[in-house]
Amino acid sequence: MNAAADTPVVIAGGSLVGLATALFLGRHGVRSMVVERNEGLSPHPRARGVNARAMELFRWAGIEDELRSMPSAKALAGNSGIIAAESLAGKEMGALKEGYHRDTGAADDDAGWLGATGWCLCHQHEVEPLLREHAARHGADLRFGTELTGFEQDADGVTVRTRDAAGAEHSIRTAYLVGADGAGSLVRRLLDIGMDGPGTLAHFLNVQFRADLTEPLRGRRFVMCYTISGKSRSGLLPVNNADEWLLHVPYEPDRAAEFTPEHCASLVRTAAGVDDLDVTIEGVASWESAGRVARSFAAGRVFLAGDAAHVMPPTGAYGSNTGVQEAHNLAWKLAAVLHGQAGPGLLDTYERERRPVAEATVEQAVLRSKDRPRLAGGPSPAPDPRIKPDPVVTFGQVYRSAAVEADAAGGDPLWEPEPTGRPGTRAPHVIVKRDGRLVSTLDLYGDAFVLLCGPQGTAAADAVARAARKAGVTVETAVIGRDVHPVAVDLCRAHGLTPAGALLVRPDGFVAWRSAGPPAGSDDLGGLFDRLLCRSADAPAEVADRVAG
Repeated sequence: MNAAADTPVVIAGGSLVGLATALFLGRHGVRSMVVERNEGLSPHPRARGVNARAMELFRWAGIEDELRSMPSAKALAGNSGIIAAESLAGKEMGALKEGYHRDTGAADDDAGWLGATGWCLCHQHEVEPLLREHAARHGADLRFGTELTGFEQDADGVTVRTRDAAGAEHSIRTAYLVGADGAGSLVRRLLDIGMDGPGTLAHFLNVQFRADLTEPLRGRRFVMCYTISGKSRSGLLPVNNADEWLLHVPYEPDRAAEFTPEHCASLVRTAAGVDDLDVTIEGVASWESAGRVARSFAAGRVFLAGDAAHVMPPTGAYGSNTGVQEAHNLAWKLAAVLHGQAGPGLLDTYERERRPVAEATVEQAVLRSKDRPRLAGGPSPAPDPRIKPDPVVTFGQVYRSAAVEADAAGGDPLWEPEPTGRPGTRAPHVIVKRDGRLVSTLDLYGDAFVLLCGPQGTAAADAVARAARKAGVTVETAVIGRDVHPVAVDLCRAHGLTPAGALLVRPDGFVAWRSAGPPAGSDDLGGLFDRLLCRSADAPAEVADRVAG
């Protein structure tokens, strides 16, 4: 066994979530090693919906503009909506018009009142190379063609065993291991962590093909077209709105041999409604539509993220986006612990905050998947009442933290229609002017704790500054009216503050503490950061909200 150099974090899996984890860690100054058994990235388009919250995170990581410049992102920028038709050339049978339809990727007004940026439709095989490039720029050691074969953990770290493409075995000593190695996660299986949920819903083939569908498309710009012709049912997805496409086809795994290139081409012609269509099949990939959540997201120094932690139907494009948010949540916490700013107990909050979100998201994805047959005149004329209406789904579940229970007035601890500044929730988005530029308040967050103060919030700012100095924690301060200037919006009202109040935001953009007015003399802020960062065994992470002015 060859000894490898120590690395703070090893990430098993070099797909979208693993690469995002490496990039986010790098942004926080933490080196990581990514081990991926495949020699390179998948060329298959696969997932393509990058939701608003994930785009916010990529914006912070500095890759939003590049992502929106990818070929598929530019080609699909105007696409929205889901339709059903006999075929692409045939009669339309219905369209998804319910209030939750924006989960299909329409960017329309996403950036207008809830977020700094909106949806982007960009295929995964274009997103992943961008993540790989930037993760490497931030110090990640990317080892493709290297398979994780096992690991052992102890009180001081994890010993990871790998095998490279040449068959050489290596032992890597790391402080923490992140399993982002997909639905069949070896990391999860070695931890003996089971999964719960409805299980397998269906099996599909993704048929990647090239054909000129300009004429039957008739200028339409949809996200997906369900085609129903006799017993043939499929989903047609544009890659460039012209001659690059994907076809989702249901199939039985024991009959996979029947899906020859010729048969797949025939299915494409049926879906297009053009009998003599010239079709080139470029690839076929199988996938399982299922709903499952791991019973635990962590065991000791090992964590699960992405498909290793949960699988869900692609309806709503929640799967990879939920994984990206997990990577972001985990990255700043690992960085805080590795940099000596937080106690190891902070890492326990990863599961407490993210697993309930994953459970709720899987439930919604499954409900949406089962709802889609209505497009073709299915048995139910109305959507399942358990489906959360838009924009609660598109924003509530991705912004709400499970760190805080529902308040005394009632409500769901995971779903909020609009951020209000309440601790435990993602901080509100408000357009402000800073250094002569219009920015979102969300652009203030990401690298450190940020204290947002009202224009008369000197007492609150001083109290938090003293607590930060005592704890040795860096806190950036932004004073309303001095450092940031509201534009057509009452910034204090949006955050639940009086002019003398203040609000503390975590590095991941979630509210950690709020005082609507000036802190009272009895308010104990001396141990605020010890509590937030779990610096002692008897100081679990908590958030606080002082509503009284």
